Amino acid sequence: MIWHDGGWGWGGGWFFMTVFMVLFWALLVIGFVALVRYLAGTRHHQQPGRPPAPGDGGWQDRGAENLLAERFARGEIDEDEYKRRLAVLREHR
Repeated sequence: MIWHDGGWGWGGGWFFMTVFMVLFWALLVIGFVALVRYLAGTRHHQQPGRPPAPGDGGWQDRGAENLLAERFARGEIDEDEYKRRLAVLREHR
């Protein structure tokens, strides 16, 4: 059927349908990626502000204790050395 009333015809309709379909899928993919990043990320769990200082009992202190525990588990230090160093670490918190 030929349109003689100045309508867009088949060419214009296909163009706009293609543009809107691409925009629809792009928004859907971007929304899915944003949702996955939000749910899987740890950024939304962190409190704003400065990171914990070594004496605040933050991740740095736990990292030192974990490192000490790993050295003990590997046999690099004995039990007495482990307990002595752990006491020193906890004393300086």
